[in-house]
Amino acid sequence: MSYLDRIRACNAGDLSRYRPLIVAGHDVGRIAPEIANRLADFPTIFNVGVDVVELNPALATVEDRTAAVAVVSRKFYEQGIFTEWWDEQYPIATSFGAPLLLTVERGCVPCYGFIAYGVHINGIVRDGGETRMWIARRSRGKRSHPGLLDQIVAGGQPAGLTLVENVIKECAEEAAIPAGLARCAQSVGTITYTGERLEGLRNDVLFNYDLELPADFTPFAADGEVEEFYLWNLAEVAERICETEDFKFNCNLVIIDFLIRHGFIPADHPDYVAISRGLHA
Repeated sequence: MSYLDRIRACNAGDLSRYRPLIVAGHDVGRIAPEIANRLADFPTIFNVGVDVVELNPALATVEDRTAAVAVVSRKFYEQGIFTEWWDEQYPIATSFGAPLLLTVERGCVPCYGFIAYGVHINGIVRDGGETRMWIARRSRGKRSHPGLLDQIVAGGQPAGLTLVENVIKECAEEAAIPAGLARCAQSVGTITYTGERLEGLRNDVLFNYDLELPADFTPFAADGEVEEFYLWNLAEVAERICETEDFKFNCNLVIIDFLIRHGFIPADHPDYVAISRGLHA
């Protein structure tokens, strides 16, 4: 496998079959035909057309839209149509920071093709001239992607928190990183991808951070969601990406972005331009 293969895997699927989902006049989601057919059973909530699905414009407030979509989401989850439920609300808007249109249960966001946001933190240690990276192994009891490798800290962006607040929260929960140290995380940009997965259409924007950690700091999984941490040099991390399926699918992209930014993937690499573009599909 190559770096490009990992990027392509995150953007796989036939996106042409999806219908736009319109909320309050804005195109903010994508609905698969099999889901659209079921949404037609809720005519007071969704107007289902041949080419487009619209949330009923009579639902004129954030609260009304949120409540109405929650009814459908809960019903579909109980029926096994939607397969994940986290009891966590995600904000839905035309873009990050734009006025809120509604909030949706996290597990159902891919089913509506809404954009989901998250934060991923590269925990690094500089040892002389070498840079090493902390890698987390997700708990084998975790409901999503159990046992796979991950960033030292990563998490979805829920409603009601700023990005910095979420970084601090996730750092404390997942790696016992003190707030004062977590605040030193440097925002280094985003990656985007849109692809079909078992849970639905992953239409994601990940905010990436680099956090330089002291050589004597050892992360600890405060919330039990991480089984083990490893401190690897970049060559070993890159080899795992290219030669194994050990990393969670989107974590590959976060690390590839890091390797590009820090010159580990040089500008004369034959796929350099395609990799750079692919991280912002």
